[in-house]
Amino acid sequence: MKIKYTGRQIELAPAQLKKLEARFAKIGKLLDGRRECEAHVVLSIERHLQQAEATVNYYGHPLVGMGSNVDLFTAIHSAAEKLEKQALKARSKWRDTKRAPKQAVPEASPKAEVAQEAERQVYRVDHHQKRKPMTLEEAVLEMEKKRDYVVYRDSETDRVQVLVRRPDGNFDLVEG
Repeated sequence: MKIKYTGRQIELAPAQLKKLEARFAKIGKLLDGRRECEAHVVLSIERHLQQAEATVNYYGHPLVGMGSNVDLFTAIHSAAEKLEKQALKARSKWRDTKRAPKQAVPEASPKAEVAQEAERQVYRVDHHQKRKPMTLEEAVLEMEKKRDYVVYRDSETDRVQVLVRRPDGNFDLVEG
């Protein structure tokens, strides 16, 4: 980031100037990491008080930080802090308005949980309910009532089984 000082002669030590350049470089990275931006620092004296005003343009909007103190370095540092806060706020506003809002997930009922993927829905069935024991032949007869699957308790083994109709018309039996 390029820094232009306007006003009176700068009477800062090289170490202080290096710290200020690092601070403004951080602000420059916050605003736009790739392109080189420019900060304009105006220095003035009012009685025994040093005043600094730092201005940076961000997408056509000026960000201004003002600081005042008896010490010149502290005044410029204070202005840079305020400028950094504005830069963070402007950046988060810009970033948040570009994103699409998250889609709401439907609430699950106690009997069946619904998870939605694209156009398909998955329904979770509570298998602890009392089921009428039946044989495999009775389950196939139940499937002829336009059902795609039947969950039943086998009369011989007393286990829960699922009979599913395949797209080719055959059946799959899932034993539990």
